[in-house]
Amino acid sequence: MNISIIIPLLNEEESLTELHDWIVRVMQSNHFLYEILFIDDGSTDGSWNLITKLGKSNPNVKGIRFLKNFGKSQALHAGFKAAQGDVVITMDADLQDNPEEIPELYQMIKQEGFDLVSGWKKKRYDSILSKNLPSKLFNWAARKTSGVRLHDFNCGLKAYRKEVVKTIEVSGEMHRYIPVLAKSAGFHKIDEKVVQHQARKYGKTKFGMDRFINGFLDLITIWFVSKFGKRPMHLFGALGVLMFTIGFGFALYLGIDKVFINPFGRLITERPQFYIALTAMLIGTQLFLAGFLGEIMVRSRKNETRYNITEEINITEK
Repeated sequence: MNISIIIPLLNEEESLTELHDWIVRVMQSNHFLYEILFIDDGSTDGSWNLITKLGKSNPNVKGIRFLKNFGKSQALHAGFKAAQGDVVITMDADLQDNPEEIPELYQMIKQEGFDLVSGWKKKRYDSILSKNLPSKLFNWAARKTSGVRLHDFNCGLKAYRKEVVKTIEVSGEMHRYIPVLAKSAGFHKIDEKVVQHQARKYGKTKFGMDRFINGFLDLITIWFVSKFGKRPMHLFGALGVLMFTIGFGFALYLGIDKVFINPFGRLITERPQFYIALTAMLIGTQLFLAGFLGEIMVRSRKNETRYNITEEINITEK
C-alpha cells in the first residue's frame, strides 16, 4: 500500500463526505493504493454513522471510534498503530487542509528520502489576534527550544515515512511536537513544504486560546524529556549535588568560625547562614532522591492504555 491517510476528528459530520470524495479523486488520479483512517475522537454528532456508511461504500475507508474524547494525540497514536501504508499522511477533517498537496508530500518522502515533511501554512485565513500572532510566537519558541527549524509545528498536514510513526510514542498533548519526537528518536531528515490553507467551511474550531498556554507547557515538557527523559539523574542529581555543596559550604564555614575564630559569639542556630545551609542541604537531598526515583521509573516504565476504542471499521492489523 502506498499511502495511509489518518484523519482525527471531533464532530465534523458536515465536512466528512466532501473530504472523502476529494481525497478519493486525488488518489485515483494519481493511481495510489491507499487507505483512509478516520479516527473519531468521541464525536457526539452523526460523524460515526457517516464513517460507517463511507466504510461500506468504499473498502479503503477504515474507522476507529473512541469511547469518549481522549484528544488529538491519542487519536493519532491509534491511527499510527493501524496504518499500513509506506507513507503516512495526517490531515485535519475540517477541509482547511488541501488533499491536492498529498502527491507532492508523498514524492518528498519516497523520492527525496525525507523521514518527515511538515506542512507550512504560510498564508493563513484565521483570525490575526486569536490565532496568527500566538501561533507565530509559539512556533518561534518551539524552534529555539527544540532546534527543529520548522515554521509551522501546528499544521495538521504532515507526511511520514512508515518507520517514523511506528517508532515514536505520541501521548498527552504532544501531537504539536511530533517532529521533535521524531528527531529525538533518530530521524533527522525533516523538511517542510508550503501548503495551501483554506478557510473553515463548516462548524467552528475546537481549539481556543488555552491550547497555546498548554502548548508552551508541553514545549517545556518535550525539552526536558528529549534531554533528560532517559537520564533524569543527570539533571536532578547535578542540581542536588550543587545545592547540597552550597549548604555544606555554609555549614563548614559556620563550624570553622565557631570553633576557631569566634568561639564565644552567637550560637550557630541564631545566625541566618545556619538556615541557609540547612535548607540548601535538604533541597539538595530531595533533588538527588528525585533523580534516583526517576531513574527507577524510567527502567520500570511499561506502556499504558491511553484510550478506549468502542468500535472499528475494516481494521485488520493491531
